[in-house]
Amino acid sequence: MFHFVVAIPCLIVIFRYLIPLKWPLWFKFLLSAVLLFVAQHHLLTLLAFGSMFSPEVPRVIVLAVNWIFGTMLFLAVLQIAVDLIVLMLMVFKRRRIAIPPVLRYSMGALALGVAAFAVSQAARVPAVKDIEVAIQGLPAEFDGYEIVQLTDLHISRLFEAPWVEAVVAQANALEPNLIVITGDLIDGDLDVRRTDVAPLQALSAPDGVYTIPGNHEYYFGYPQWIEHYQTLGMQVLANQHVAIENEGANLVLAGVTDFTAGRHAFPAPNVEEAIAGAPDDAPIIMLDHQPRNAAVAAAAGVDLQLSGHTHGGMIVGFDRLVARANNGFVSGFYDVQEMALYVNNGTGLWPGFALRLGKPSELTRITLRQG
Repeated sequence: MFHFVVAIPCLIVIFRYLIPLKWPLWFKFLLSAVLLFVAQHHLLTLLAFGSMFSPEVPRVIVLAVNWIFGTMLFLAVLQIAVDLIVLMLMVFKRRRIAIPPVLRYSMGALALGVAAFAVSQAARVPAVKDIEVAIQGLPAEFDGYEIVQLTDLHISRLFEAPWVEAVVAQANALEPNLIVITGDLIDGDLDVRRTDVAPLQALSAPDGVYTIPGNHEYYFGYPQWIEHYQTLGMQVLANQHVAIENEGANLVLAGVTDFTAGRHAFPAPNVEEAIAGAPDDAPIIMLDHQPRNAAVAAAAGVDLQLSGHTHGGMIVGFDRLVARANNGFVSGFYDVQEMALYVNNGTGLWPGFALRLGKPSELTRITLRQG
């Protein structure tokens, strides 16, 4: 179904944009072939590499494919909009109206430019985003406590070692008390990503670096990756918690496995198990890659949940569809039964859809405040 859906904008561009242009037939045929190839690049990646989530091709090709793919999507939207306007004018004026070539060329130029900008926004090292969270019952000892949240790094041929090094340097420069990574650190097997993830070992915070699995960890050898994360100095919270102590006061940091874990024959997320035995009356921060089950954490007494997964919806407008697939959660803060949920836009994103418009990537510094 996915591969059929992404073919629709391609067909719109071919039949409603390319064919009416007065270009040589061979040239239109060539462009159509390129568009069909790019429209199905996820399927081709699956056939070539065994997974559509990790195209093992040079970074410049990943960028170029996303640029053409984005151009196709934006051009399809523009073409539909123009067709609707022309249709309404034809009904109103009761005569046939042709789309002038200059308008078609302008649409093409605009789509190319917007797609290039969208790819550049997706591939950049994110800017720091500062937020504050008020927590009822937060001990005074943790007022002003700083957490850096990274999520959805999707370390891959798009986000290689130099990008990871820049993200790590930026996170460390903030000098937070704690660093958390809420899943989807990688795209690819350990043997092809080992060098690219190595810079994560330099992440440093006084109270440690913690991570949880996202759905993509399960696509590429979950046990091997979890073990490797630990060798890089990250502590993995898989239905577990730790108590962070500061001058006799406690703050609980818990984490669960991903919503999809059970499909891969691994332990499903279990909030109750994750917080079992936690110090009484200590505020609880839950790390859960996907935000969709935030109500479960809220019912269990969690005070703050940090999630990712949605990439913020990536594109304004498209984010509404992403929200519907995640119980309405897509980007930013939500109040879930008196629990604060923060859905991070993502530090990186999946290289198969490397486009961002109005939903920027972020490296998030969270400051806790007494509520």
